[in-house]
Amino acid sequence: MTSQTITAGASGTWKLGDRTVRRIGFGAMRLPQQGEAFAPEADSRDRDQAIGVLRRAVELGVNHIDTAAFYFSPLRSANELINRALAPYPDDLVIATKVGPGRDPSGAWLPHATPQQLRGQVEENLRQLGRDHLDVVNLRIVGTDSLADRFGALAELRDAGLIRHLGLSNIHLHHLAEAQAIAPVVCVQNMYGIGASSEQEELLRRCGEQRVAFVPFYSIAGTRRTAGAPAEDSSGVQAFARARGVSAAQVRLAWTLHRGAHVLTIPGTGDVDHLAQNVAAGSLRLSQDEVDELASLRPDDAEG
Repeated sequence: MTSQTITAGASGTWKLGDRTVRRIGFGAMRLPQQGEAFAPEADSRDRDQAIGVLRRAVELGVNHIDTAAFYFSPLRSANELINRALAPYPDDLVIATKVGPGRDPSGAWLPHATPQQLRGQVEENLRQLGRDHLDVVNLRIVGTDSLADRFGALAELRDAGLIRHLGLSNIHLHHLAEAQAIAPVVCVQNMYGIGASSEQEELLRRCGEQRVAFVPFYSIAGTRRTAGAPAEDSSGVQAFARARGVSAAQVRLAWTLHRGAHVLTIPGTGDVDHLAQNVAAGSLRLSQDEVDELASLRPDDAEG
């Protein structure tokens, strides 16, 4: 697949609240460091390289960037790289961030934020990004407990004008309805890709029925999660990619986009060539038979 001239516009668009975004976006998790995200021994990425990737993403039509204040390495912060690379921000650029988790200056994980601590996390994102409001803030949670108190705290910040739209991350089915009873939810970010669980398939379907954007993470990495894409993908995906003359990563991204018009993707990379390949995946069209074929892969055939 020729990727040099393909832009994010080939993937189509969807709405995050009142903001229109192209369905291929960019995830900043891997941007601050080389290798695995959050690994204590990882080397920080070259600043000029990271800034070049962000600027090239926008040149390729990406207008949805996913980030968080806890995306940082010893020398680099994803938010501050975004600020340095892209401010003053294009009018159509939507920056989505996450709150809930936190890391201390050494990189060690902290307990998830209480409702009272969430305002400080929102303000830190504002400071790092150099903005007076945040386009989208996703509440990331762990477990099945109620999120009402925490989501309610973010709804108050939305009412105060610090946040434009609210979303959820890493949730279970019941959390969506719980949050929607408090304030509108414009997106759900959950782990999803080829071989996804039945619960994730149901959550994707329910979001589609309610016109809530579904934004998968680890669509390429799968069970490798923060380690990134496998050096060699599963045999089933590899065989399909060879038959189509594309990369396995492009197959995974294209399949994910074909799961519904409301599905967005946010693949991340620190390499401009990989970036172009990811964006080009938005132009890869699969037949329904091909979508079904990939969906039918057994878990051991779907995982890298």
